[in-house]
Amino acid sequence: MKKNFALRVDSEIFEAIERWAADEFRSTNGQIEWILSTALKKAGRLPKKKSPSDGQNPNEKK
Repeated sequence: MKKNFALRVDSEIFEAIERWAADEFRSTNGQIEWILSTALKKAGRLPKKKSPSDGQNPNEKK
């Protein structure tokens, strides 16, 4: 699920992100998401994704 929120960014930074996004054929929003995701992965802050077997009842037959 994606959440909406307002983000204030310096105009020079925003313009640089817009140019970068255009170079990579992404939307500005997509570029910001990619930048944040990359930074979180690099910092080891991104939560681990659940595997398909997570959340299943251990007593449940497969």
